[in-house]
Amino acid sequence: MSDRARGKRILWVDDEVDLLRPHLLFLQARGYHVDAISNGDDALALLKDNAYDLVLLDEQMPGRRGLEVLEELRRDDPYARVVMVTKSEEDRTMTEAIGRRVDDYLVKPTSPRQVLSVVTRILEGSAIRQQQVAQDFAARFGQLSMLRQEASSPEQFREVYTELTDWHIRLERAGEKGLLDSVMAMMVDLRRDFGPWVKRRYADWMRGADDRPDLSVDLVRKHLLPLLGEEPVFFVVLDCMRLDQWRVMSPLLARWFEIEESYHYSILPTATPYARNAIFSGQYADEIARDRPAWWNQSDDEGSLNAFEDELLVEQLRRLTGRDVPVHYEKIFSDRDSEQVRARVRQALKTPGSVVAMVFNFVDLMTHGRSESPVLMEVAKDESALRDLTRSWFERSTAFQVLREAAAGGHKVVLTTDHGSILCQHPTTIFARRDATSNLRYKFGVDLRAEKKAHAMSTKEHRDLRLPEGRMGTTYVVALDDFFFVYPTKLREYQAKYRNSFLHGGISPEEMIVPIATLTPRPR
Repeated sequence: MSDRARGKRILWVDDEVDLLRPHLLFLQARGYHVDAISNGDDALALLKDNAYDLVLLDEQMPGRRGLEVLEELRRDDPYARVVMVTKSEEDRTMTEAIGRRVDDYLVKPTSPRQVLSVVTRILEGSAIRQQQVAQDFAARFGQLSMLRQEASSPEQFREVYTELTDWHIRLERAGEKGLLDSVMAMMVDLRRDFGPWVKRRYADWMRGADDRPDLSVDLVRKHLLPLLGEEPVFFVVLDCMRLDQWRVMSPLLARWFEIEESYHYSILPTATPYARNAIFSGQYADEIARDRPAWWNQSDDEGSLNAFEDELLVEQLRRLTGRDVPVHYEKIFSDRDSEQVRARVRQALKTPGSVVAMVFNFVDLMTHGRSESPVLMEVAKDESALRDLTRSWFERSTAFQVLREAAAGGHKVVLTTDHGSILCQHPTTIFARRDATSNLRYKFGVDLRAEKKAHAMSTKEHRDLRLPEGRMGTTYVVALDDFFFVYPTKLREYQAKYRNSFLHGGISPEEMIVPIATLTPRPR
């Protein structure tokens, strides 16, 4: 007898109830309480006075048909779980039943085992899945812990981080709070290893070390360039998208696309002026400043530093292909102009061989706005809530509409992000002049110093970050782990305002290890 089944009540409505005895005994032997009744009127009367976990409803009965009973049952209890059982194999009957939200559909003759399978899935499926997830994680925990401890390469850190992200989502959905705490503790340990490792290796990556991972500057060359041809192709950047946010959005796209997923490391600082410019230009900031000095200044202001992404992409494609590739560029901050955006995209698709480049800023705006809005802070209070909010936005967004239309038109898509974000919990003091940059996860300035060296990566050599050369005496400091910088004179103010905020610009797996996906339309 199943412990999960014990106490679960089933009502079976069928005019041939006497023939169902083997089925009833089979279910009862497995712990279910089953009542059987031969007509719809008596069933509705019984349902008014008794609570049942599931109704098995015959469609073809004298008097009220099963679909008529279902209609009235739904008026009284919209959430009742119902399985329709019928002799009819007609598509119309099945479609009508599904349209009225039955939980499953069985065609007679059915074996007791078939019925048990459906009943178990509906009544016990959630508990079974929860138990299985817990068992799977417990079996994997020791090996995953060892992989984390041994991680010493970009690929190894990426593998551990992506697996922990997937476990976090699965266990959170299963309601396994205790095991979820274990995943989060392991993620804390991973972060503590990741920061010092990047701190040691990053300058070598900037000088072309053989073991460097794919970085922001590599995306167009490695992922977009191979898709260029006669047909237009989309290049979509969802600003500030974490891996876990992508994980909950991607199933929405799976109906429309075959998804080939890869990853890259965002360059430092993991902030839009640096990482997104690197994507569109294929260059580091020092190269952009050298080639286009009028486009670069020493601020960290996105509005001024990211004003030329379309021209940077055109120039990069020219370098890579030796020809002018048509580029249509859109930067979307809200969904208010969805119709106009989609109309412009449809017009751009008429140009053979074009690249439709689109940047969607909602996730970044939501992440920044959360620190300023008590309501948004409450709605997106942790990683799980931020994921849910992101998926809810995406499902109704211009981005999703554009991607569905791309699939319908047979166009391939390269979809990525410039960087992620991290939930910051710990302030760390930094000493700086007034002219230091304003970001809470990185600072550039003269006479700049982090109070605790273990909390940040610090260098006076701009080439270590491939940044334009600053004024004499400039120091470049990037926060590790989940620290954010506070000034000693504003310690309490910054702690109160920014603790438990999603920030970016620093060194953590959540900010640096981000997805890139090639989407190929499914045959329609």
